[in-house]
Amino acid sequence: MSPPLLPGRTWIVVPTYNERDNLEPLVHAVLAQVPDAHVLVVDDNSPDGTGALADSLAAADGRVAVLHRAGKQGLGQAYRAGFAEVLRDPECTRIVQMDCDFSHDPADVPRLLAALDTCDLAIGSRNIKGGGTPGWSWTRRVISWGGSTVSRIVLGMPVRDLTGGFKAWRRELLGRIDLEGGYANGYGFQVEMTWTAHRLGARIVELPIIFHERTAGVSKMTASIAGEALLMVIRLRLSSRGSGQPAALRVRDRS
Repeated sequence: MSPPLLPGRTWIVVPTYNERDNLEPLVHAVLAQVPDAHVLVVDDNSPDGTGALADSLAAADGRVAVLHRAGKQGLGQAYRAGFAEVLRDPECTRIVQMDCDFSHDPADVPRLLAALDTCDLAIGSRNIKGGGTPGWSWTRRVISWGGSTVSRIVLGMPVRDLTGGFKAWRRELLGRIDLEGGYANGYGFQVEMTWTAHRLGARIVELPIIFHERTAGVSKMTASIAGEALLMVIRLRLSSRGSGQPAALRVRDRS
């Protein structure tokens, strides 16, 4: 049986760190695509004033909210904090996570949300037919494809883009995950969350997206972040052998 159609509120969670040039056009573009959505900006005390800009956007538009954090603590921690914040809204039924640098096209948000009428987690995928990464060097393509492929084989998952961060969640699924129990802070967070959803029996679909290179700001990817993701995949696999539940993010007790 397919999940029921979703009423309620959509929240778009956007972590930021030094994204002043991208934030305002991104917020406007997202709300143009989904006018009844709300946007939560999670800013890690950006030195370039992104947080102050977010406050001004929120003051001008009631659909925009801001969560300020003391400093840069990693992508995973920013998303955990943002997810926890929007889950406090009793009207929230859908949560979209996306980057602030336009690598994720706001025009794709409605497709991801529509997919939630028949699934629990919709992933914008670069690695299925119709998806792609134009402008990437062959080295970067190999590293990205290799990372997802190794993760998929090691974890035994059917998802082809495990490292992507453009996703739409049903509240019921996200609410079952203990957000305080995760340990990945970089891009390994994306693998960790999808792995947990898979282990919970969630219905997961991938929709093709074109991943665009950022036009402003500086990429947050580092060698240490990539290394963390690889080690986390191995850790997830090893720890799952001894227990029947997700290794990193424990299922929240709903009793």
